[in-house]
Amino acid sequence: MSTSQQDEVRDGSGAAAWEGAPVPPREPLAPLAVPRMRGSGYLFAGVWLLILVQTVEDAWGNPDRRLGTLSILATLAFGVTYFLLLSRGWGRMRVAGRLEVAPREAVLGLVALSVLTALMVPGAGTSGFNSVFFLCAYAAFALPFRQAAAVAVSLIVLVAALGRVVPGWDGLEGTAIGAFFATAATLGTTRLVARGHQLAVARQDLARLAVAEERGRFSRDLHDLLGHSLTVITLKAELAGRLLDTDPARARAEVADVERLARTALSDVRAALEGFRDVSLGTELAGARQALAAAGITAQLPGTVDEVDPELQELFGWVVREGVTNVVRHSGARTCWVRVEPGGVVVADDGTGPRPAGERGNGLAGLAVRAQAVGGAVTVGRSEHGGFELAVRV
Repeated sequence: MSTSQQDEVRDGSGAAAWEGAPVPPREPLAPLAVPRMRGSGYLFAGVWLLILVQTVEDAWGNPDRRLGTLSILATLAFGVTYFLLLSRGWGRMRVAGRLEVAPREAVLGLVALSVLTALMVPGAGTSGFNSVFFLCAYAAFALPFRQAAAVAVSLIVLVAALGRVVPGWDGLEGTAIGAFFATAATLGTTRLVARGHQLAVARQDLARLAVAEERGRFSRDLHDLLGHSLTVITLKAELAGRLLDTDPARARAEVADVERLARTALSDVRAALEGFRDVSLGTELAGARQALAAAGITAQLPGTVDEVDPELQELFGWVVREGVTNVVRHSGARTCWVRVEPGGVVVADDGTGPRPAGERGNGLAGLAVRAQAVGGAVTVGRSEHGGFELAVRV
């Protein structure tokens, strides 16, 4: 068969393109497996606010009672605001797996915390800058990585610069270092949560594709099994009907074959449901001989299949089953040839020739999937005898 007479059956989307097995749509993800903030979670989130106790103590000891009181109130408001922002953001992350809080909310939260920090410092002194730990942590939690890093670096540089410029604030270098570690720890935690969400999405996709692949496998098996068996049963039933008056003994034999084939088909379906249906090239050639004889088509079949790699026997068996079924159903042929080679199998006839691509059945698409699994390709076209030719080569 010349190259111009062939068109290769390509199925670039794999089993998902199989018409009988559409890929299931992705279902919404279940809430992300991030621990819900209950009990110990709230304790863990809030225990770090104890750092602000020193700020309250320094504000309490300030001789200026108004500044001291303002600083204490600002510190309490800072702790409550930070805790609420963190809890809200954690809940969103748990449901959506999203690192970023809504931009407006993140900016307003940072502004509110910054204003409260500015109110804490006059009455508490350098300990009021302990809130910078939480400002950097919230920025790392609520903003995308680049923006979070920019905000954190700006705050750390500002605190370190104030420690060098303002007299009496020389202890702020330690605060700047602590803010750096708080930022790094929060960024690490949020990245881990993001990776966890990505893994959850990947697991769902793998499960979805596994379901689609299994549906495709079962659809192909069921189509190929029943298509061949029912075709032979139909032919034998028609033959028995014609022989009923002229040759009752032959008609009874054909009816007995119909019963046997029906039982075999039922057994094959049960085996396919259990996933244990094995197809053998030798068995399919024997079945092909019987099907072609029932259809009145001369069979030219190989006498042995020993030269075929055992790993390809199943694939070639499916090719013979599908090809012979098409010959019996559609070709109107008088002769069918099956040629088996170590790396390929060809089914050809002298019938009406190939049908248009749009009229080809699901069986060829199923064969394409099976062939691709072992690095092979399916080609269809006009045979050298003028009819249809199906070939699979690995």
